[in-house]
Amino acid sequence: MTEARVPDRLPPSLLSNPEMITACRRRDFATVFRLLKLAGIYPSLIARACDMTPSRVGEVMAGKPKIEKIDLIERIADGLHIPGRMLGLASREWEQEAAAPQLRHRAPEPSAGRQSLSAPIDPEFFVSHLRGVMPGHYKAANLLGSRHALDAVTRHVQLLDRLQQNAGGRARDELLTIGARTAEFLGWLNQDLGDFGQALYWSDRAMEWAQEAGDDVMAAYVLFRKSNQATAQRSAQKAVSLARAAQRSASATLRIRALAAQQEAQGHALMGNPRFAQAKFDEAHELAAEPDDSHADDALDLAYCTPTYIEMQRANCLIELGDPRTAVDMFEAELQILPPIYRNDQGVYLSRLARAYAVSGEPEQAAAAADRALSIAIDTESARAMSELSAAGNALQRWRAVPEVAVFTSRLKLMSGTTPSRPSTSS
Repeated sequence: MTEARVPDRLPPSLLSNPEMITACRRRDFATVFRLLKLAGIYPSLIARACDMTPSRVGEVMAGKPKIEKIDLIERIADGLHIPGRMLGLASREWEQEAAAPQLRHRAPEPSAGRQSLSAPIDPEFFVSHLRGVMPGHYKAANLLGSRHALDAVTRHVQLLDRLQQNAGGRARDELLTIGARTAEFLGWLNQDLGDFGQALYWSDRAMEWAQEAGDDVMAAYVLFRKSNQATAQRSAQKAVSLARAAQRSASATLRIRALAAQQEAQGHALMGNPRFAQAKFDEAHELAAEPDDSHADDALDLAYCTPTYIEMQRANCLIELGDPRTAVDMFEAELQILPPIYRNDQGVYLSRLARAYAVSGEPEQAAAAADRALSIAIDTESARAMSELSAAGNALQRWRAVPEVAVFTSRLKLMSGTTPSRPSTSS
């Protein structure tokens, strides 16, 4: 079992929290440690990270004695990854190391009157390289969160865009084909992080490149993704029409048809049509259970489309359709068999389970699920999960006097700094 440790980077929402900023400026470590505990970094972990005894951490949290020795303050900054400026210290060595790669990768300005001597990248070599690294990006986003893949994938797409402008023939077609897959994934990363403007932009670029390359399989997948984006924005009619367009494509694989069918089901659920929704979920489940026919194209990630994925989406829609108790049972069952690689999605599903429990009138169970989800969401920085947690918090408002609910609500307020929002039915 992996030993718990302080994350390499504290959540931005914690570092920008006014109470945290004030506590650091005053070197009020009782408050700092309390806020870290609410964020899931518990006293035993603080003690280990800062080379302190657990009893000493407990004393500090109780307000006695106050920490004043500069060497201990520096240990706390380094152990907990609190930027030096927040504690009145010089920039820490680990901060400088984190900034160094950005400086190393910055392209030097060419000297006046001189041409750059750098050799151009061979398009075919780059396509081969990208096909090899994309599965790793998928795994990083699934396990650690979209932020861990965003920068690299953004750079890949920008370079692809430049290369394809000067390429021709087969090389151009291959650049457009892998470009469509990479741009679509970049759209998804931005969607997961809550930037719908960038998500829609890159999905449109993916569709443009897929159509230019004659890649009808990818074009069908992008139609599914755009339906997913419409559902996330609660545009039910648009979600249904885009999902149907994906299903009409003769090139859509079984997995893409399954994804589009469940997306159509979500649109029907948003419109309050349970019979149509359940029929499309049944169809999607049957398609997802069939052997994979995706040609083992690792550059297009379809592995997540399983019967478990379909049932998770169905369970979420059952909350919308007024059957939260059945949704609870389905979430609990499917979470037991969800592969651990899908940790980012686990945060979303646990958030939805929490809302189902809350709507069913079981606040303690809701708070327990929500607390687990929040710990994951803090690590992955998923806007999807935080939106779902906000909806769960809204459903729990009438039980705010329940101790477990009060603890979760405090943590959520600290980490999100937002008011409860409407639930989403997007994947």
